[in-house]
Amino acid sequence: MNGHAVSLRRVDRLEIICLMDNCVDFTSSIEREEVQNVRSWVSRRMGKQWAERNFRFPIAEHGLSMLIRLFCEGELHTVLFDTGISPNGAVLNAEGMGVNLKDVEAIVLSHGHYDHCGGLQSFVKAIGRKDLPIIVHEDMFKTRGVADKDGSVKKYPDFPSENQIKPAVFVKTKDPHLLAEDTILVTGEIPRKTDFEKGYVQQRVLLNGVWQPDPWVWDDRALAVDVKGKGLVVVSGCAHAGIINTVMYAKQITGVSKIHGVVGGFHLSGKDYEKRIDKTVDVLKQLNPEIVVPMHCTGWRAAFAIAEAMPMAFVWNSVGNLYTF
Repeated sequence: MNGHAVSLRRVDRLEIICLMDNCVDFTSSIEREEVQNVRSWVSRRMGKQWAERNFRFPIAEHGLSMLIRLFCEGELHTVLFDTGISPNGAVLNAEGMGVNLKDVEAIVLSHGHYDHCGGLQSFVKAIGRKDLPIIVHEDMFKTRGVADKDGSVKKYPDFPSENQIKPAVFVKTKDPHLLAEDTILVTGEIPRKTDFEKGYVQQRVLLNGVWQPDPWVWDDRALAVDVKGKGLVVVSGCAHAGIINTVMYAKQITGVSKIHGVVGGFHLSGKDYEKRIDKTVDVLKQLNPEIVVPMHCTGWRAAFAIAEAMPMAFVWNSVGNLYTF
């Protein structure tokens, strides 16, 4: 199915709850109808009495996790995208917001780095569903690390094993993959077509006892949802494939030309990646999404550049934000 169009069902409404990100901001005003901070939406949904007894302000960490809720023709589907870096942080945040994790019908991991899969075992336990599918790519199981300037390699924590995630099951695929009655698309491997998105240059993989360069992070995937009357919402984890490559591929395989929203990590922080900011912002402006929410590894320089270039579209994220499309 790789490279070919998929039959993605159009949804009536999409909700995204940020369960974990690098930043918490409970006081800044939000001037967008489709965005609510955690205190306002939890109080409305759970009731003032519940909120007074049970609500806990969420914590932030260098990781990412989002709960995706899809409403389509009277059906409700819930998918978890990434699980944060710590064993319990994102799960505790979900509980403090009154999120019912028992509704989750699948987990998608954007890629195999530990800041996106650290809470996987805790989520599997909290969800408690037998044979819960966890959508992965086979490269996630590689032994990986990051190269320092002196040539030494710092090994990343190991990716969870199949025994550690029982009774859930890994579903391994490189291709585009539809979930939740075809209402959400996992892109599969993303072609690298731009001339400025060069992958994760410091990444290394251990092969036959020797650390080898492995810059392309082929397991990096994103989600795409087609929202009725709006267009495509693309949700990325770190966008090691490049956020522009990611959005353009989502357009290609879904056949949806209008990009309504781009949400997630854009991996534009750090000296090697900050060189890509100007070109990335230029193409984002051409794509003209109505909302852009840079998170996690995007970095403050890139977030500032997006805010300056696209002030009507930019939203500063906080853990606990609810996005409704």
